[in-house]
Amino acid sequence: MLVILVSFAFLFGLALTRIGLPPMVGFLVAGFAYNMVGLLPPSGLDLVADLGIKLLLFSIGLKLDVRGLLKAEIWASATVQMILTTALMCGILFLGQYWLDTPLLDMSWQTILVLGFALSFSSTVFAVKVLEEKGDLTAFYGRIAIGILIMQDLFAVLFLSVSEGKAPSVWALGVLALPFLRPVLYRLLDLAGRGELFILCGLFIALGVGAEGFSLVGLKPDLGALVVGVMIAGHPRASELSKALFGFKELMLVGFFLSIGMTGLPTLEMLFASVLLCLILPVKTGVYHLIVSRFGMRSRSSLFASLTLTNYSEFGLIVAAIAVGQGMLSGDWLLITAMTVSISFALSSPLSTHSEFVYRRLLTWLCRFERDYCHPHDMPIDLGEVKAVVLGMGRIGSGAYDELQKTYGKQICGVEHAPDRVDFNRTQGRNVILGDACDTEFWLKLRKDIRLELVILAMPNHQGNLYAAQQLRNLGFNCQVAAIARFPEEVEELSAIGVCTAFNMYEQAGAGLARSAVEGCHLART
Repeated sequence: MLVILVSFAFLFGLALTRIGLPPMVGFLVAGFAYNMVGLLPPSGLDLVADLGIKLLLFSIGLKLDVRGLLKAEIWASATVQMILTTALMCGILFLGQYWLDTPLLDMSWQTILVLGFALSFSSTVFAVKVLEEKGDLTAFYGRIAIGILIMQDLFAVLFLSVSEGKAPSVWALGVLALPFLRPVLYRLLDLAGRGELFILCGLFIALGVGAEGFSLVGLKPDLGALVVGVMIAGHPRASELSKALFGFKELMLVGFFLSIGMTGLPTLEMLFASVLLCLILPVKTGVYHLIVSRFGMRSRSSLFASLTLTNYSEFGLIVAAIAVGQGMLSGDWLLITAMTVSISFALSSPLSTHSEFVYRRLLTWLCRFERDYCHPHDMPIDLGEVKAVVLGMGRIGSGAYDELQKTYGKQICGVEHAPDRVDFNRTQGRNVILGDACDTEFWLKLRKDIRLELVILAMPNHQGNLYAAQQLRNLGFNCQVAAIARFPEEVEELSAIGVCTAFNMYEQAGAGLARSAVEGCHLART
């Protein structure tokens, strides 16, 4: 059975990527197809799916700035959206109960309220996957979307605690002492070294300390994985850990998407109900856009954040399962919810992928919702009257900056995505701004009338340097571009897209070492 399921997942995933949809939609379809042919799901699939969600939330925590959740554009947007969307969904369900004669809507107002609440959520799993694929997880609109989703997850934890009729144990107060555990976790990461032991250390922290620890005191395990990820986000190797666990997370999330499609076999009436619920998605998008734009976000950022959240959440499945278990809902609603979530993913995916096209078509209308002021983090990027820019201010970038400063003086600027590295470079007297050259939003906000003569691509990630070089060419910057690379094939890739000088780090380091050795020997003889 497992081999057949993997084959279904691969073939449907491959087929849908050929028509421009992400693989996750193919996995959803594969789950339904697998179920429709009458095959039983392999044992352990739900466990794999559950582990995938925990690792996903852990990886979010590794990149999360907790202080950002306290900003009004996050907590206020999430709270107001929950209230408005829940009221909207309840109103639509009441109207359906009045107009449509169907047993599916034969429910109490309390049940309608629970369903409306569940339908107000958006999917954290889907949004993170889409943002990762677009490379916009660290973009301003991406951070806003993720922040709203995390606030929704916190609301979900409160709801589940109440609905399941059990309060957290008194030991849950021990969560307040977690900051004292941080030095121990830091030490474990330092001792783990590299390779498989480092990966196991990450799994132990995410699943053992976080998920299982929270479960033991009556709290949601998923929340535990998120919290412990936030705790160690400040470790120097947090980014390395996130990359090391990436493959595990991606593989296990395949199980999650497959499991959604295996909930049951739908009837035509259930499919009709799911389609009707998905027709409400544009209204849900409008609510998100209206609220987020009130905080000074540009129309583009507001739309992109809203499109990322244009879907229903797997949380709806959890709510439906609880309601069915308590006798509030018929079992048919579990299937309806599963199909609604799946269809919403299929509809939302191309919208998010082609969000730039949607923005251009709606630009004139969207600009009406912009405020008179712009959010400081969403303002156009002005590099000033500079002639040289260094993208990536690590050790190589800082060295390149200091060398170029001899030629360009004050007409040089560095760009770095890590705030602590920006602060360090500024203390060294360098002109460095905070920005991520791997982020599409950086290039779209960049002022286009600057007259650059030279750009140095010194980011450690080859794909980032490649992407930045492509953006410079696409935006029409007529300047010299130099980049670093690690392997000969990377040098060839950079040269093929117009990078005038691509340096192989290892070859240049070896040549530099040899020159220094020869010079040292020469001085010793003299």
